[in-house]
Amino acid sequence: MDTPLQIPALTDAEEISCDVLVIGGGTAGTMAALTAAEHGADVLLLEKAHVRHSGALAMGMDGVNNAVIPGRAEPDDYVAEITRANDGIVDQSTVRQTATRGFAMVQRLESYGVKFEKDEHGEYAVRQVHRSGSYVLPMPEGKDVKKVLYRQLRRREMRERIRIENRVMPVRVLTAEGKAVGAVGFHTRTGAFVTIRAGAVILATGACGRLGLPASGYLYGTYENPTNAGDGYAMAYHAGAELTGIECFQINPLIKDYNGPACAYVANPFGGYQVNRHGERFVDSDYWSGQMMAEFAEEVASGRGPVYLKLSHLPEESISALESILHSTERPTRGTFHSGRGHDYRTHDVEMHISEIGLCGGHSASGVRVDDHARTTVPRLYAAGDLACVPHNYMIGAFVFGDLAGADASQYTPYEGELPLDQLKQAHQLIYRPLRNPDGPPQPQVEYKLRRFVNDYVAPPKSGARLSLALEAFERMHDDIATMGARTPHELMRCAEVSFIRDCAEMAARASLARTESRWGLYHDRLDHPHRDDASWFHHLDLRKSPTGAMEFTARPVAPYLVPVDGLTAIGGPSRRLGEVHPEQVATAGAREAAPAAIRQKPALADSTARPGSGTDTPATPRLLELLSLAEDEPRLCALAPYLTDPEPTVRRTAVTVLTETVPPGTGPALAATLADPDAGVRAAAAASLRELVETLDPEPALRDGLVAALSEADPVARAAALDVLRTLRLGDTGLFAGSLSDADIAVRVAAVRALVSVDAAGELARAATCEPSREVRVTIAKALATVTAGQFDDSTSGGPGPDMVLAALTELIADPDALVRAAAYEALGTTGCPAPLAARADAALSDPAWQVRAGAATALCLAAPGLAVPALAKALADSNADVRKAAVAALTRHRATEDARAALATATTDTDADVRAYAARAL
Repeated sequence: MDTPLQIPALTDAEEISCDVLVIGGGTAGTMAALTAAEHGADVLLLEKAHVRHSGALAMGMDGVNNAVIPGRAEPDDYVAEITRANDGIVDQSTVRQTATRGFAMVQRLESYGVKFEKDEHGEYAVRQVHRSGSYVLPMPEGKDVKKVLYRQLRRREMRERIRIENRVMPVRVLTAEGKAVGAVGFHTRTGAFVTIRAGAVILATGACGRLGLPASGYLYGTYENPTNAGDGYAMAYHAGAELTGIECFQINPLIKDYNGPACAYVANPFGGYQVNRHGERFVDSDYWSGQMMAEFAEEVASGRGPVYLKLSHLPEESISALESILHSTERPTRGTFHSGRGHDYRTHDVEMHISEIGLCGGHSASGVRVDDHARTTVPRLYAAGDLACVPHNYMIGAFVFGDLAGADASQYTPYEGELPLDQLKQAHQLIYRPLRNPDGPPQPQVEYKLRRFVNDYVAPPKSGARLSLALEAFERMHDDIATMGARTPHELMRCAEVSFIRDCAEMAARASLARTESRWGLYHDRLDHPHRDDASWFHHLDLRKSPTGAMEFTARPVAPYLVPVDGLTAIGGPSRRLGEVHPEQVATAGAREAAPAAIRQKPALADSTARPGSGTDTPATPRLLELLSLAEDEPRLCALAPYLTDPEPTVRRTAVTVLTETVPPGTGPALAATLADPDAGVRAAAAASLRELVETLDPEPALRDGLVAALSEADPVARAAALDVLRTLRLGDTGLFAGSLSDADIAVRVAAVRALVSVDAAGELARAATCEPSREVRVTIAKALATVTAGQFDDSTSGGPGPDMVLAALTELIADPDALVRAAAYEALGTTGCPAPLAARADAALSDPAWQVRAGAATALCLAAPGLAVPALAKALADSNADVRKAAVAALTRHRATEDARAALATATTDTDADVRAYAARAL
């Protein structure tokens, strides 16, 4: 086996300095470097592969699908088209840059040697593919685009200004004094540690194409360039930049089993089109959008599927022309694929399917938030291309924003301060961690697992429950990623990419959970929120990394349009902070103590022509619109009070939300009063808000009165919330809390037990232990008895009525018929003290059939007399359950002053369980 690569020291980094650092040598990055150099900047272009053949453009391009050519299309028409395609959630100022600068970029590329199709009169042969607008400009010889661009980079005047470092992969953007000052990474061939000091940083790393798992199961068989693993998304996020639209996925039609584009944009001008198996055209949506993909997916899944790109009806000359284009650009193996199946366009139409999900600003709307000069929300940090959120920007837009970024960034000179040591250390750890565990799980296995979770829980149609499960899975993946092993620099690169994919997966899940509506057709289809909600969600959803390291969200209203669009109105206004988005409760299916519920009647099937956002949506009431408008003005409680008592529950529930966001004086009592609302949804919202705000509420008498009143409400949600807030704010006492121990609802009784612990009401808890019918509450009481008495006594000689009462209660609980109650009671004895009679019972319990009881009994013996405890625990080290053995080791540790205990611990150092071995060795 090869010797693992040696980890370079942090101080051995090679430092490079430049005015403008461009990360990514694809479409946008190449143009950014050229423009910055033309403006006089010293440029460093980093590419983890080789600029000559890197990026999504590497194999060429068969056409431009957003060319606004004078005389054939108008910029304002294009802006309106993109606005409609994205359901109105766009910053038109950015889209307009592509619309107005696109033609000049076509001419610039042409001057470089890129060829666009022209007619016999030398005019650009723009084709009309959509039902409105002519934007498609074919590139029959587009396979050489990247070669042409590389040639420009290597011109003498450019070489003097542009330094290209191939095989260098950045993993983090460095920030200092609130701005981007460079980057840190490593060489993917030598493993050398590299730091860059810069005046400005341009991220141009492309889409996150390796997010979902292709149907083929091949990690790199993706629709997008598989080397685009979300590097820039993760780097921007960790640098503190805002990302936006991450819930708006990229999903594309592709060739079945090939994961290449079906290239309808190329085929349509020749007369090809998409059909179902009956040869019927079925797409109603005009522009390429999530709505079009929703129609496509519906057709594939219906009895009218499969879906085909129909070519067999075309004449020979059209098919020959198509073959010359489709089999030589983007996916040159396409012809081989069809030939291997015995398929010919003359006799076979091309079966289509749906791609895996990805993140891509250029093909949907998920990317780093930028303004109309490609500036992110972090000063001196830019983003361009598929990484930036400029919806449906495509190739021309990538060139335009690369140009804008390069021009604006060229004004800066290298940062002169010290590069941030803490960030360098974190990046060093991220890069080289796999070398410390060379035999750990290989990257392909970990990545497959991660992306399978993406397919299972994040891909549309989405639901809150599945997205919540996704977040649990992605949190667990931190540990899997930390244990990945690598031996070579190439493997280090792949391991770093997995960390980027995990970051993007979490962003996608949390953003999808935050936007509680359906929008963009298939891109964000929420089964539990099936309609578009313009009243609440005509907003960009921005996410960022908070100073505490949490992912937090802001709802940012769409800025007023520069180009009016019928049926859509953007009015702007202040943003609405949403904060962190937490997963739903998915640990249990329904209430644990409840009987199985009856199946709810399924709703009647909707008209198949109804679409999200159509007239079938429930319109927002005028009162709701008034309230949402009022929320932007930081209203006082008196202004919100009428909405809290509105006849419409939706208005009242929204008023609770606004109250929670604005928190005017008097919020606590108002929310407490709302716990008595007649609508369960309003009460639940008030309960959630009280828990959310509890640390900021003034513990005033009015709040206490409202919470005490809520303890008599019929809704257990209200009663439990009232107890939690009274406990947290120290507004209750033993008498008040004890009254809820007889509540009919288990959750309320659990809340009462927790409240009694807060006032050290050991007597009340001990008395409750003897009469509580619920196992869940008895377990809570057993644990509580240890909590309220912790530190008061630790051996059998302790006296006083409190300890005696507690031990009496625990004595009853260790005889409980339920194993989990017995286990909790024995475990409590490990804190309260375990006198001889109870120690003898714990010794006997080491033979209990339930391993939980045996583990609890071992814990109890940690405070028993050594003469009884040590021999019993030594025998427990042979238990078949590792958790029992682990508990025995922990208990023996308390007795390690005795020779017998140390001897027993020594035998445990060779246990088959790693935890048992480790704790035993530590004890010795």
